[in-house]
Amino acid sequence: MTNVSFYELDTLDASARAALLRRSETDLSGFIEKVKPIIEAVRTEGDAALVRFGRELDKADLDHGKLKATEAEFDAAFGMVDKDVIEAIQFGIDNIRVFHEEQKPEAMWLKEIRRGAYAGDRFTPIQSVALYIPRGKGAFPSVTMMTAVPAVVAGVPELAIITPPAPDGSVDAATLVAARLAGVETVYKCGGAQAVAAVAYGTETIKPALKIVGPGSPWVVAAKRLLSGVIDPGLPAGPSEAVIFADDTVHGGLAALDLLVEAEHGPDSSAYLVTHSRRVVEEALKALPDHWARMTEQRVQFSSAVLGGKCGGIVLTSSVEESYRFINDYAPEHLEILSTDPFAHLGYITEAAEILMGPHTPVSIGNFGLGPNAVLPTSRWARTYGPLSVTDFVKRSSIGYVTASAYPEFAKHARTLARYEGFSSHENAVSDMRNAYLPG
Repeated sequence: MTNVSFYELDTLDASARAALLRRSETDLSGFIEKVKPIIEAVRTEGDAALVRFGRELDKADLDHGKLKATEAEFDAAFGMVDKDVIEAIQFGIDNIRVFHEEQKPEAMWLKEIRRGAYAGDRFTPIQSVALYIPRGKGAFPSVTMMTAVPAVVAGVPELAIITPPAPDGSVDAATLVAARLAGVETVYKCGGAQAVAAVAYGTETIKPALKIVGPGSPWVVAAKRLLSGVIDPGLPAGPSEAVIFADDTVHGGLAALDLLVEAEHGPDSSAYLVTHSRRVVEEALKALPDHWARMTEQRVQFSSAVLGGKCGGIVLTSSVEESYRFINDYAPEHLEILSTDPFAHLGYITEAAEILMGPHTPVSIGNFGLGPNAVLPTSRWARTYGPLSVTDFVKRSSIGYVTASAYPEFAKHARTLARYEGFSSHENAVSDMRNAYLPG
């Protein structure tokens, strides 16, 4: 049996407890130094650097002039993907679109603040956004669905997907299917730090974008951080992480089953089972070997590395209140509340990007099309960021309109504060000097 890291929380000192909160991307210093020359090469060499890095880093058969997926490749993808997979993609896209249509803000609103004075907001799409779709440890048409649908709903006029190529230089067929069904037909064959640099600076083939969204490896996260002055890096979405919280009303085998979901993404993932029930712990440990026996070898390697390492395992707390405190400190990307009465716990948990409720709502369903977005902030950023949404693809302008009848009162108070703060031009702009220019 693979060793699983086990912690009794109330026996840990402050240092050991803090260590449980760390993710694989917490310290990016090593990646930052490796990413710098990649970014500079793309900035100065353009497509040539993308082709070279595609061959060296992705081991892909790339060539100049073949960095963009063709219409024929899109068409062929529909013949390469099983009908049930296409049906599942369409099912997910339909649900995601319904959710995000409801989320879309009103194009403009105005409220009469005082008689004759109006203020409000106007929302307009960001003009160009790049959607990063990872591939290194699998194919992710689901991420295509989660990034493309809200962008299309928001009305972004220029959308492009960037995704690492396969060894033969192709794009994952299901990703192309998902892109077209969602409404995006521009897909570039590049990934990693070089892809972030490409959409930041632009190359001969790739148009620069104003923003990039989507999860990625520490290489991608590091590149986004370095290029944040060139391109909006979007919400911080790194390697997968999850907390499975189980109370004493559920079987530990169920908790173990769901604990493996995010852990199987890769050895840089983070996943904890948090419970105050020793019975749940014992049942989970007993069930894990059977669950691993039904997984592929690669996913067993990934998940066992996570659960036996420093960023995963089982945390036994002394009480349900201590479980709440740990979860709020951890601020997970994905949180499952496994309980026959999940709403009894919901009010005590404030720091989680996604909260999935009850034994019938595993992370799998959230990831593949319940509707809410599964591109989520990682590494404790759930304390200040929320899930990817339509609002990530629009920008807000404040609107103000003061009528002639309302102007005198506003001008009076503005003059008073301008004089107090020492801004003479502010004061002059609402003084008798203005009155001389106003229509009679």
